[in-house]
Amino acid sequence: MKGRLKLAVAVAAVAGLVVVATAAIAGGGSDISERLTGYEEDPATISTTGRGTFDARISQSEERIFYRLRYADLEGDITQAHIHFGGRHQSGGISAFLCTNVGGPAGTQACPPAPATVTGTIEADDVIGPTAQGIEPGAFDELLAAIRAGVTYANVHSTLYPGGEIRAQLDRDRNGEDDKR
Repeated sequence: MKGRLKLAVAVAAVAGLVVVATAAIAGGGSDISERLTGYEEDPATISTTGRGTFDARISQSEERIFYRLRYADLEGDITQAHIHFGGRHQSGGISAFLCTNVGGPAGTQACPPAPATVTGTIEADDVIGPTAQGIEPGAFDELLAAIRAGVTYANVHSTLYPGGEIRAQLDRDRNGEDDKR
């Protein structure tokens, strides 16, 4: 019995360290949580089954964005997913890849078939632009400013909807409030 108690205490201690380490890695920064839908696409899509979520944490040092993208029930096969620079009801250029099956920056992970979860980290080297809209490659601070201004969106593209099947405007201050309207 004492052995089991020691084991339980050891497991609890390790679990506590994992939580503390995870919080330290994430840096205790700002959170973003949004639901993706076809109705936020521009132009809107009637992907009645496609759904997804985008959750992210901006590190306290503001040098990284840790993200988790989930998508399911897409009407087409997923081709790629990105963060774009564009306001509500506007299409914009790609700022950072989340995953791709059709080419992208070296090291970009493949998009698994739906349903799936994709996780990763965005750092300065992952910001590719859009230069034509004023965000230079590597300009992580500009991407953060755009996220805080509510002028970025997560977009999942598919074979049926190449321009995007599901989308969510990223606004860390609202944390999904627009989804409740």
